[in-house]
Amino acid sequence: MNASPPRILVARRLTPAATERARRDFDAQIVEHDLDTAEVMDALRQRPVEAILIGPKVRLDAAAVAALPDGLKLIANSSVGYDHMDAEAARARGLIVTNTPDVLTDCTADLAFLLLLGACRRAHEYEAIMRKGWRQGFGMPDMLGVRPSGKTLGIVGMGRIGRAMAERARGFGMRILYHNRSRLPADLEQGAEYFADLHSMLPHCQILSLHLPGGQAGTLMDAAAFAALPKGAVFVNTARGSLVDEDALIEALTHGQLFAAGLDVFRKEPDYDMRFAALPNVFMAPHMASATRETRDAMAMRALDNIAAVAAGRGPIDPV
Repeated sequence: MNASPPRILVARRLTPAATERARRDFDAQIVEHDLDTAEVMDALRQRPVEAILIGPKVRLDAAAVAALPDGLKLIANSSVGYDHMDAEAARARGLIVTNTPDVLTDCTADLAFLLLLGACRRAHEYEAIMRKGWRQGFGMPDMLGVRPSGKTLGIVGMGRIGRAMAERARGFGMRILYHNRSRLPADLEQGAEYFADLHSMLPHCQILSLHLPGGQAGTLMDAAAFAALPKGAVFVNTARGSLVDEDALIEALTHGQLFAAGLDVFRKEPDYDMRFAALPNVFMAPHMASATRETRDAMAMRALDNIAAVAAGRGPIDPV
């Protein structure tokens, strides 16, 4: 990239502060709606750029990567997860791919713990009762939830977000188990118990929370995995919907293998499986783990930081 302001395509709507910076510091094309893959390709044909800032709506498989114009140097992904693109194919073409780690760790862990508490304490059902006017008394055996304090929490993926989840769980006196590709150093474990094999850990998990990175492929939680959990367990997912066999999850929720689930992600978004909406024991959000003013600002700014760094010849801050 040269010394003049780099030409960039901002292919998704940003926060006001980030939009102002994109206009000020770059020769930027700013969009009024989040572009999809076809719209990005069309925009690149009309106006060649050196970098594109994208989100998950722009799905870049190997064929799409091959069709990108030669002048493009950088794909700045404004989130941590990048499973919507073939990063390996992009790198093979000589493209730089970046993401935004660190900045959404706390907000994602906050929402994951909100989902955990809401699922355990039947928050969806309690709120529905209140919205309808209450007007009915409940006795001691009625509408009972599960006490999260003191439970055993299994964390799948003990990266930054998984460790932040563990930190919150310790405040509730939870025993922490975790499965990860490799064992953490003792100072990062902080007493958490490591399981090299996921299926060996599952029978001990009264609550299970997924925190795998966005590049992870394949279905992790299938019927056998849900059956391995203790009966009445609680399941939380703020990682990726693709990690879960949703038919198996619905079966486990419907027939009592799971007490409840807290879900922020689904296999198909935003057109998620409406069977979940009919289940009273599902507490869910529309993929909002990073949706705070502070974090969305930080995500957009970090993506722009990566573009600026490459434009200045310093190399990417967060290469994928």
